[in-house]
Amino acid sequence: MRILAVGKVRKGWVGEGVALYRKRLPGLEVVELRDGGRVREAEAITAELRSDERLVALCEEGQLLDSVALATALQGSGSQRLAFVIGGADGLDPSLKARAQWRLSLSPLTFPHELARLLLLEQLYRALTIQQGGPYHRA
Repeated sequence: MRILAVGKVRKGWVGEGVALYRKRLPGLEVVELRDGGRVREAEAITAELRSDERLVALCEEGQLLDSVALATALQGSGSQRLAFVIGGADGLDPSLKARAQWRLSLSPLTFPHELARLLLLEQLYRALTIQQGGPYHRA
């Protein structure tokens, strides 16, 4: 899995959280892309995507799942490589959303891209612990 994220993490507390979950998810690559408007960001994302990756667009109109359902969906993706894409301040370009094999929503609420990155990392870690039967998830 990879996360392609537009923009940099600037807030220290968000950076600490991102570092914590990246440490807990060894092998997960996070690629930061420059912001610059939806079209330019979509071009940068497209250029960064690998041919063997399934594009997962994080957007508000995406599929809403609880944590257990997300863990199940990730497990169901098998050996497919997933590239989770987080847009910049203006969100993802409609052409990129249309191209995505999966559109996922973290919440009906709107979050800054930095916070969305932290939330996604935490949910990926939670999904992994659910799959492994670990004690992290207590629902």
